[in-house]
This record gives sequence, C-alpha cells and structure tokens, in this order.
Amino acid sequence: MTAFVTGLRRNRLMLSYFIVAGLILLILVSGGLLSDRFLTWRNVTNVLQQLVVLGLVSLGQTFVVLMGGIDLAIGSLVSATTVFLANFLDWRPDLVWVAVPAALVAAAAIGALNGLLTVILRVHPLIVTLGMSSIIFGGTLMYRKEPGGSVPRAFEDIAYSNVAGIPISAIILVIVFLIAGLWLQRTRAGRNIYFVGGDAEAARLNGLPVGRITVMAYALSGLCAGMAAIFLTARTGVGDPRIGAALTLQSITPVVVGGTILAGGRGGVLGTFLGVLLVTMLNSLLNFVGVSSYYQWIIQGFIIIAAVGFHIVRRK
Repeated sequence: MTAFVTGLRRNRLMLSYFIVAGLILLILVSGGLLSDRFLTWRNVTNVLQQLVVLGLVSLGQTFVVLMGGIDLAIGSLVSATTVFLANFLDWRPDLVWVAVPAALVAAAAIGALNGLLTVILRVHPLIVTLGMSSIIFGGTLMYRKEPGGSVPRAFEDIAYSNVAGIPISAIILVIVFLIAGLWLQRTRAGRNIYFVGGDAEAARLNGLPVGRITVMAYALSGLCAGMAAIFLTARTGVGDPRIGAALTLQSITPVVVGGTILAGGRGGVLGTFLGVLLVTMLNSLLNFVGVSSYYQWIIQGFIIIAAVGFHIVRRK
C-alpha cells in the first residue's frame, strides 16, 4: 500500500513537470510568432541572466516549503545583503574575499534565526518571518534610504562573464540546483526535510530532530538569499534597500507552479527550476508584447491561485 501511494505521488509530480514543460514550449512558440527577436541569442542570454536571482531565492523557498514552512523575510534579506556588500566594498574594495563569505554567513545566520524563533516560540513561520522581514527592512532603511555604495570592476564579472556566450552565473545556478536535488534525494539530512514536511509529529515520534531540521531549512533559505544578493550587487554595482521587495512573492510562484505542495512533504527542485524558467520566459514574452509590469503582477497572482487550486483538485 505504501509503495502504491508513493508511486501515485511520483506520477502526480511528473504530471506537474510535463504540464509546466508544455507551457514553456507554448511560450517559446508564441514568442517566436509574436516577435522575431524573442528567440534570438541576445534574448536567450538575457533570460538566462534573469533566471539567476529568481532561481536562487526560489530554491531557498523550496527548502522551507518542503519542510512545511514559508519564508517571507527572503526579499528583505536580499536587500539588506546588497546594501552591506556594496557599502563594505566601497570602503575596502580589496577585501572581496572577506566580504562575500561574511555576507553568506550572515544571511544564513539570519535564516537560521528565523527557524530557531519558529521552534522556540512555536509560532507559525508566516508570522515569524513576516516580523523578521519588517525588522530587516526597517533596519536597512535606517542605515541607507537610497541606493549607494560601489563594487570593484572585477566583482561585476560575477554577473557579466560568460563561457561560449553562456553566462557563468546561469551555469553556476544549474550546478547549485543539481547539488540541491542530489542532496535532498540522496542524503539523510535532505530526506529528513521531506519527512518533517509530510508529518512533523510522526517525524518527532520516530526520533527525528524536528527543531534542528527546521533551523537547517531556514538557514539554507538564508544562504540562497545571500547568493542572490551577491549576484544582484555585481549586476547593479550598488546596494539598494528596496531591490528585494518583490522577491518574496516571486520566490513562491515557481515553487507552487513546479508542484511543491505548500503543506510540505512533496515536491522538489526540478519542479522549482521549471517554474523559474516558465515565469522568467513569460515575463520576457509579456515585455516583448508591451504588457505593463503592473499587469504582470496581476498575472503572477492568478498563476499562484490557479496552481494551488489545480493541486488541491488533484489531491481530492
């Protein structure tokens, strides 16, 4: 019976992957028909660069959602990290080797703090991360209200270097997703995230350290936010206290579209990657046909509602 249920869930997940892949193909065909520039290599590389930030924050959100939580502080954390990096490098551009690891450690530590507060206070993670988001955003604005700082020219290569015309940042993103997928499927720590997301109480009764796993998932989310901030800082050359404001909602969209259940325990990084590709290509197509960014927000909202509704109907 257990094998049958597992197989049924796997088939449902594969169906989600095929649907998203079909929608991506539909966008490619539509874009090619609507604009002769949509399928050019220049636009392809532009889409690949746009994948990076959304991909990293969505990957971080995936770890948390699989565990049955949600991270609403991820956007504010990206903003705060860009401000720290740009201002530190403006002061000491020779200490890139110090600033980058420090930014990653600090972002992961703040993520871990979110998980720790969730465990200690026994409050829903939505409330904890929403409050943390407000604290981070307010503190960042107290330090810098407008974009500022600078980065060395060599640091910008993180965003603009390429190999055979393919952005290095996009290659790194694919490698990070591959490592994350293998870690979730092949290691005990990764599988424990699924167990806790499926049934936290059952996991606790079976001796799993649920609190430690929760903290780990949020720390990984913070780490991904830090990596996204490094790329954003390299791409823009400044620290912007508002640059991550839209990323919180945007990070949830590919996770849900890719088949990861918000209740936790089911899904994976492959679906998230396909969701990131779908959302990025859709936004690119809408830009080509002149659709306002305001309407794009509305469309993303409908996508989330439709994806959640679709999964609920399938479960019933």
